[in-house]
Amino acid sequence: MRRGEQPPWIVSDELWAEIAPLLPPRPPRRRRFPGRKPLDDRKVLCGILFVLYTAIPWEYLPQELGFGSE
Repeated sequence: MRRGEQPPWIVSDELWAEIAPLLPPRPPRRRRFPGRKPLDDRKVLCGILFVLYTAIPWEYLPQELGFGSE
């Protein structure tokens, strides 16, 4: 990666504009037993791309990059 270049796991606005309509809509959360709050789809995709690019195990995904749950 060159200086000033965007890391390859960051999804650009143009690419996200093409991907977002392909994702299924989220079902509404249940009132009783709502479970975890959903994560941002774009952030999840960036985390997946980071793991594929770096070939690290999913468990070692760095939380400080903002990929982990809040």
